[in-house]
Amino acid sequence: MSARTTTPWPLVALFTAGYLAPYLLPTTVGRLSAGLPLSATEAGSIGSALLLSSATAGFLLASRVDRFGPRGLARGGLLLAAAGYGTAALTTTIPLVVLGAIVGGLGSGTITSVAATGIAGQRDPHRTTTLGLLGVSALAGALYLTIPHLGPGHGHPLAAIAVTALLALPVTRHLPAAGGPEAPHAPAARTLRATTAPLPHRRAGLVLAAAMLCWSLAQNSLWGVSGRIGLQQAGLTEVTVGAVFAVALGAGLLGVIGAGALGQRLGRALPIGAGTALIAGCIALSAAATDLTSFATGEIAWNTVYPVVLSYVIGLAASLDRRGRWAVLVGSASSLGTACGPLAGSLLSARVGYPGMGVILALGLLLITVPMTAVALRTRRTAPLPQEHPVVEIPVVEIPVVEIPLDALPTPRTAYDTAGPRQATAGAAAGPGPGSR
Repeated sequence: MSARTTTPWPLVALFTAGYLAPYLLPTTVGRLSAGLPLSATEAGSIGSALLLSSATAGFLLASRVDRFGPRGLARGGLLLAAAGYGTAALTTTIPLVVLGAIVGGLGSGTITSVAATGIAGQRDPHRTTTLGLLGVSALAGALYLTIPHLGPGHGHPLAAIAVTALLALPVTRHLPAAGGPEAPHAPAARTLRATTAPLPHRRAGLVLAAAMLCWSLAQNSLWGVSGRIGLQQAGLTEVTVGAVFAVALGAGLLGVIGAGALGQRLGRALPIGAGTALIAGCIALSAAATDLTSFATGEIAWNTVYPVVLSYVIGLAASLDRRGRWAVLVGSASSLGTACGPLAGSLLSARVGYPGMGVILALGLLLITVPMTAVALRTRRTAPLPQEHPVVEIPVVEIPVVEIPLDALPTPRTAYDTAGPRQATAGAAAGPGPGSR
């Protein structure tokens, strides 16, 4: 990217393409179940396999983005996503659908790893994260309004993810290549040290990663079965459920805009702690919905608060390590929780029903609010916000050594004459010169 670019739009585009698959998870799982000979649990398992492969890619690439080069990794991830999701969309052979979902998930994980590493190196990672969340929320909302009108079939949401990956390919030319000129967020000094320096704030990072895994698990356990709650428990049509999701994601846009305007004025601890507690209540309400009013209220309120808290958590992870390793690791832990969400939601709802599932998930969220808030409070005292104290790297310039052969200079013979009154008298007569002290 150019150093003059104030807004890192390539990173925003990669963030949008990488996170689109989790955002479309309800309609993807629902259409797999309706369009293929799969049970609800089997369809949820395919969704979990997709997101698990995405998390695996994130863990593998956490400290290797700069080594391989953001440009090459981003292009490879986008092509994997397009090929995998496109294959899964165009075939009805279940093994090929599963394989395509796994390959597409690897591509999504690679894309988000590049985006997270780049965002962590920005002066204001929270601002870039909110822009990415705005992009993916707006696109997902538009797709939720469009897909129900395209007819039945499992392939429409998968095809939308594949097309988005292809559309994001041109922005990769603004990313630095391996061994090439570095972008402002990835100077050469950082590239050399990224794989050797130890992770800072190790305890806080591990606690945040573990809490984020559980946090995402709870969110996506409901998100993976939200479509079925609306269709089966609330008695709504697919068009109505899609409209509710679109309005909910639109409300999420307003929440993200508000979070971007608020910035760090309240710190990170209050938005993360209070926001997670609010999400717990929204999940319980949405899971117990039996009509349009309760279903829409729970989903809209939940999707308004969810991206706000997520933006602060991503910013918190980015503040733990300027090289982006904790951002990628915490994001991968989140993807791992997201991957287990559809299957966990299907199993819980099958055993205790949707309302019972909502209560269990809400209680779990309230429990993990404590460690997440504690990490935010601790790092507030130990880690300065990136935008307040930007790191200035001074490049080391090598000065070539020029050898001057001494034997090439002619030396007067008188320089080797003996000392005596004659030389002293001559020197005094000549007076001070350039070489005198």
